[in-house]
Amino acid sequence: MRRKDRSFYIIISLISKYKNMDHESTNNHFLIRISPKIGFLLGLGGAVVIMFIIGFFVLLGIVLKQENNGLSTRQSSTNVSGAAAGPIAPAQTAPTARVGAMAPITDQDWIRGNRNAKISIVEYSDLECPFCKRHHPTMQKLIAEYGDQVNWVYRHFPLTSLHPKAPKEAEATECAGEQGSNDAFWKYVDRLFEITPANNGLDPAELPKIAEYIGLNKTKFDECLNSGKYAAKVQAHAQDAVAAGGTGTPYNVIVAGDQKIPVNGAVPFEQFKAVIDPLLK
Repeated sequence: MRRKDRSFYIIISLISKYKNMDHESTNNHFLIRISPKIGFLLGLGGAVVIMFIIGFFVLLGIVLKQENNGLSTRQSSTNVSGAAAGPIAPAQTAPTARVGAMAPITDQDWIRGNRNAKISIVEYSDLECPFCKRHHPTMQKLIAEYGDQVNWVYRHFPLTSLHPKAPKEAEATECAGEQGSNDAFWKYVDRLFEITPANNGLDPAELPKIAEYIGLNKTKFDECLNSGKYAAKVQAHAQDAVAAGGTGTPYNVIVAGDQKIPVNGAVPFEQFKAVIDPLLK
């Protein structure tokens, strides 16, 4: 190759090399310029994805909590309606406010247990009230638990607008007591609560059958019941319940000397015990 051609070749080679270097440099600058944007977009996209995931689980938790709360409410409503569709639902807490002008306990009352007990529990009850039916075993347990320390006084409080059969059933217990004394009265009440479906569901034809079941004379019982002689007494008991502060059944008043502690509703045994135990000390 001639010297002139060689020089030309070298110049061409240098120019080509320079162009390649310039192209690579341009590419490098382009990558440097684009990379932060890509990084930002990738970071933003990742943050959005993470926030979406977190939000999804938070929302899922809220939805599940609301469903659980709704289920609990429905179950609670079902229990209440199943146990007491009809009478006014009594409060399930004890004790409540204060007792009004309650009639004093006398020998004319039906009393279960030691008449001279330190504590009396006066129960105003409706024989067709499902809450009263549920409450009855609790009262039986209290008398068994405390022996001679606590007695149980039974008074009538038929909610006639809800249970029109209840007043006559209350009269039936009075007729049982007339014929067979205090023991027969309580046996009759126990048996009636045992067989009644509550909510005004007891067939009136069962009333003389209960009398026979506990050993009473059916003919005398029927005469008494048909006479209506105890209707006024049942009504007087109901008026006393209202005067004492009762608004629903069962309405209980724990009496210890001068203290009168009202307890509304079919509360658990333990709640009664929490009120009674300090009074015995």
